[in-house]
Amino acid sequence: MEQAERLASASNLNKKYVIGSMVAGLIPLPVVDLVALTGIQLKMLHSLAKLYDTPFSKDLGKSITGSLVGGLIPVGVTRASAGSLAKFIPIGGTATGMITTSVFAGATTYALGKVFIQHFESGGTFLTFDPNKVKEHFQAQFEKGQEKVTTTVQGEPQAAAAAA
Repeated sequence: MEQAERLASASNLNKKYVIGSMVAGLIPLPVVDLVALTGIQLKMLHSLAKLYDTPFSKDLGKSITGSLVGGLIPVGVTRASAGSLAKFIPIGGTATGMITTSVFAGATTYALGKVFIQHFESGGTFLTFDPNKVKEHFQAQFEKGQEKVTTTVQGEPQAAAAAA
């Protein structure tokens, strides 16, 4: 598979898992949404590793994902946790929590995918991945992901999908 075709396939995988992550964020059960999100993100990393013919390690994937997402501005992580926990509050809390968690889930998955696509494109593997070297890039991709996901949630999915 040539590079342009592989890159297009990787971008399509990223979009697919962003949507899946957003759906997981809509799960009305607190904490279950975050567990589902972790599973979706690990599956995305596995799919990308397979596309780039790179060995996948679930434990290493969990560690890397936790390091990047956990290192995200504490406000973002707090917002996702609060969004998940807000689902305990009947009606209004549930709706607010679902939207907040869905946006966070989509944005973190977008950023994670973009960072790993770049890493794999440069010949990297899970063993050569250094989360500390990509934190700023991950943060920038997270912010870009938030914009795209928010645009989608606000009712302009065609513009957001085209921009992704």
